[in-house]
This record gives sequence, structure tokens and C-alpha cells, in this order.
Amino acid sequence: MKNSIAERIADFLKNFPPFISLPFHDLVTIASEVKVVHAEKNQVLFKVGDATHPNFYIVKEGAIGLSVTSDAEEALIDKCDEGDILGLRPFFAKDNYLMTAKAREESLLYAIPIEIFKPYVEKNTEVLSFLLESFASNTRNPYDKVNKGKLISENVIYDDQSSEIQYFQPISYIKNPITTKRKNPVQSVAQLMTQYKIGSIIIEENDIPIGIITDKDLRSKIATGQFPITTPVEEIMSAPVVTVPENISVAETQLMMLKHNIGHLCVTLDGTNKSKIMGIISEHDVIVAQANNPGVLLKQTKRANRSKELKGIREKLTDLIQNSLDKNIPIQHICNLVGEINSAITKRAIELAIEKMEKQPPARFAWMNIGSQGRKEQLLMTDQDNALVFEDVEEENYDDVKKYFLELADKVTKTLNKIGYEFCPAEMMANNPMWCKSITDWNKQFNAWINTPGEKGILMCSIFFDYDFIYGDAALVESITENISKQVDNNQLFFAYLGTDALKNPPPLGFFRQFLVENDGEHKDSFDLKSRALMPLIDAARLLTLSQNCIGITNTYQRFKKMAELEPQNAHVFEECAEAFSVLLKFRTEEGLQHSSGGRYLNLNYLSKSDKVKLKNTFSPIQDIQDAIKSRFQLTYFT
Repeated sequence: MKNSIAERIADFLKNFPPFISLPFHDLVTIASEVKVVHAEKNQVLFKVGDATHPNFYIVKEGAIGLSVTSDAEEALIDKCDEGDILGLRPFFAKDNYLMTAKAREESLLYAIPIEIFKPYVEKNTEVLSFLLESFASNTRNPYDKVNKGKLISENVIYDDQSSEIQYFQPISYIKNPITTKRKNPVQSVAQLMTQYKIGSIIIEENDIPIGIITDKDLRSKIATGQFPITTPVEEIMSAPVVTVPENISVAETQLMMLKHNIGHLCVTLDGTNKSKIMGIISEHDVIVAQANNPGVLLKQTKRANRSKELKGIREKLTDLIQNSLDKNIPIQHICNLVGEINSAITKRAIELAIEKMEKQPPARFAWMNIGSQGRKEQLLMTDQDNALVFEDVEEENYDDVKKYFLELADKVTKTLNKIGYEFCPAEMMANNPMWCKSITDWNKQFNAWINTPGEKGILMCSIFFDYDFIYGDAALVESITENISKQVDNNQLFFAYLGTDALKNPPPLGFFRQFLVENDGEHKDSFDLKSRALMPLIDAARLLTLSQNCIGITNTYQRFKKMAELEPQNAHVFEECAEAFSVLLKFRTEEGLQHSSGGRYLNLNYLSKSDKVKLKNTFSPIQDIQDAIKSRFQLTYFT
């Protein structure tokens, strides 16, 4: 007699690794021993420190969150959807669970006995390899676009060996370095170091290195008064010079610096201090060689003197984003890092533009990034949105002052365009006279948007209420923030308009739970991630925090987190919105990086079944938050 329940379970299992590697009759045998587990929302399947279960699990319906405890707080690591496997630890480790698994919604799981499944693992190398790799690598679900064919494990510690390869690559260094003679005064060396913005100079004789002076020598021997500035360099130089050959690896460079407790190495033709000088290696070169880490990119940004250099940094930043995604670094951490570097690039562009102006700024001013840049959510090379505010000046000087800042802004926006940030099609940039104003004019502008809201005013709110101070006098931006705070306080009419706007895009599922896609045009049959999914959450977060007078928080994820803190009774809704936003932003970023686009439109045909499930799971929080907005701001009839 056939076991219809076992066959239904086997029909499900056969669609997912590693079960796809097993014959169907084996799956039926396994399925006959499977237990169906029903988990209510927030029910814990297992937690950190629990003894391991005799089963591992595959999600049939719903979603299971995996989290760890960090600094006394529960940190969500990932979410398991349909077809995802969890609880592998008993296969490979005798110790207790290192993660907590908790149902994030009502869920059904299949509990597969490990002892029943083990014989199939032992005789099927594909299944064994799959499980081993999955447990060791802490990667994501089997149908993940980036890490296809790997599972989520409960082992949160992994070893990224790609960086080890870098250590044995030849290091890049400065060729044809600046040198000087032994009899030259220290003052001339200091002037050379200042002129070329370098931290060391080699002293040579017939192209042979005989010593080196670093900025540390200047601080410890000259600035302290130990030697006068007219002293010949040979009296304070370090000698002999530690030399290395060309093609030295990153690892060897680090060992040499550690061994001799120095920060510079001289590269010579044969690696000895008796042959021709070829270059110099600094500690900075070692850092750069190891990775495009954020600290290095920030330092490079501050040193950049041309838009071409800043463009190179922005391109490296794209690599950093891709590498971070590949390593499953949470998208919010990536946003924070990228936001800081984007801000530093803009700041440097402003500094370079001021240097090109004929005179210094005639009044105090501040530069603001607005929109997605203001929210620090711009991970892709999309267009620039910015604004400029300057202090109030005498009426007779106003036109001249504004003319100066418009010219400055024009230089900055053109530099940003060369770097890769396209001009805003709607001209929402600081070189537009509408968005370059005095503090009084800006406050009047915000007051008009808030107190006489109309369709155009609300559209502007979606851009200009998300701002981030970048450069200049922060007090000017704080003044705008204080004014907004006063104007929005208990302003029901403004919130009604803003709430109506936040509801303009309902959850993007049709009557039969089908994705709502574009019906015509260039992107026909594609899913608009920005308008249909991201913007409803962005608009909702803005509305809710403004209504709570939390003006200083602009990042969507942080806005929802703040709402969860302010309203613990509704925390689960806000937490789910924050998570949904992160998932959607990651989808958009991956799409944009893969196709060198803004990532706005998804071709659903290229998504796996599991990715479609993940995407649909983000729509439920959109519905929940929009229902809450209707109720909170009494918009049922207003809309």
C-alpha cells in the first residue's frame, strides 16, 4: 500500500539540494520517517546553547529566523524560507547549537532524522560534499543567486582564505622616489616632503641608498630642538637603509617591517644596499595591498588631488560592495561604510572646488546630500541629489554671495559627474538657484511644504526631508532641523497629506498573489523594485518618524528601528519592515552590480523559486505598515 503522505513529502524534497541527488524511491523511504513540525509565530525551534536535536530541518512553508546574541542583543543573521535547511550541526559537531532558530511567521517544517539520513550521505559523495561545504562555509540557502547550491549552517565562524592568496602577490610601491644628498640641510628635506606630500626621503650617493629620513625623525629630532633645522641630513638620517628586492610579496614586506620595527623599505635592483635605488615601500602600501578596506579608501580620498583619483576610489568602492555581499556581510553594515566613503568623496570634491575658486567662500555655508544619498542608502552609481545653504547676509550682498555659491556648486556637481555620479535629471542639485538658498529662505521653503502641503510640496518632502550634512558649518543644517521640528509638531494636515502619499503604492501582489509588473514600455514584464517595494517602506518610515518628531534620523532601516524602540507594543511590525527593507535593498544592489545598472527593475524569469519566495515575503510588512498608517492617521476616508 502506498504511503501518500510520504510521497507528497518526497515530491517536495526532490526540488532542493541535496535531495535532488537521491533517487525518488530513497526519498520516499526517508520521507516515511519524517515528522511534520508546526511552529507558531515567534516559537523557538532551538536556541544558543541547547543540546542538538536528533533531526535536521527543511522549511516547507513560512520563515525561520537564525540569530546570535551579540552585546546582550539578539542579532538576526539570516532567514530560512521554503527549501532552506537548518540544524545541520548534529551531523558534524558534538557541541551545542551556536544559533537560535525562531519562527518569524507561522511555519511548517519537515524534521528529518539524522540517523535515517546518514546512510544516504555516506554512500552518496555529492550529498556528503554538499553538506560538508555548507556547514564549513556558513553560506546561504541553496537557491541564493550568489551562493547557489549552498546552505545556511549554524557555524557562524568561517575562514576567508582569499586574503591569504593576496599576501603572496608582489606588492605595488612608489617607483623613482624623491631622494636627496647627505650634505643638504634638514630644512630642504622638510620642504620636499611637504611639497610632494610624502612621509620619507632616501639619502643617496651615486644612486646608492646610504640613509633615510622619515617624518618621525623630523618630529623626534628637529621639532624637539635636539638638532637645529640647518643640520645636514647625514647627522639625523637612519643608516644603513633596510633594502629589499623588486617583486617582494606583501607577506615578506610585512615580515621585514616587523623584524626591523620600521615603516619604510627601500627597493633596490638586487635587494642589497649596494645597488641602484628602484623604489620605496611604506606601511600605507602594505595596507592598500591587503584589501580595499574602508579605512584605506577614506585615507586615499583625503589625499586625492584630482577627480580622476576620486573616480578610481569610487570604482574600488564598488568592488568593496561586491566583496561584502559575497561574504554575506549585512546590508546595513555595507550601507554605513559606503555612506561614509560617499560622503568623504563629496567632501573632497568640495575642497578641490574651493581651491579652484578665485577667493574663499564669502559666508558660512553647508553642503547637504539629499534623497537616497541623504539616507545613506546609495550603494549603486545612481544620480546625485544635493543642496546648499548659506548664512543670512546683508541684502545688498545677497546676489553676489549666492552667485559665488552657485559657481562653487557647479564645479562640485561637475566633479561628481566625472567621478561617476550622474547629474540629477530633475536638477535637484546645489547648482540650481532653487536649491541654493540662505538659511532664512530655506526655512521659508520648508515651512511652505509643511503648512500648505500640495502634491508638488509632498513630492519635495520625499527628497528634501532626507538630508545629511556633508561639509561646512553644521550649525546651519541644525537650524533647518530645529525649524522642521517646530513646524511638524502635531501638524495633522501635513501628516494626512504625507500619509496619503505613503499609500500611493499598495503591496505589489495581484489578486492571485502574482507579482504586479510593468505592463508596457522599455521595462515591460519587469518588476519595479524601487516604486513598488522600496518606496512604500521608505515613505512609511519617513512619515512615522516625522510624526514622532525624530527629525535627525534619515536612514530607513534606522527609522524603523527607532520606531520599534519608541513603540515596543508595535515593535514586531517595525522590525519586520526593517528586515524587509534590507532584503529589498540587497536585491536591488545585486541586480545593479550584475547588470551595471540602477538595479531598479528585476526580470522575474531569472529569479529562482526561492528568491521569488523571499521577495514575496517582503510584501507582507508593506501591507501591515500601510494598514497601520491608515488607522493611525485616519486616512480611510481621506484617501
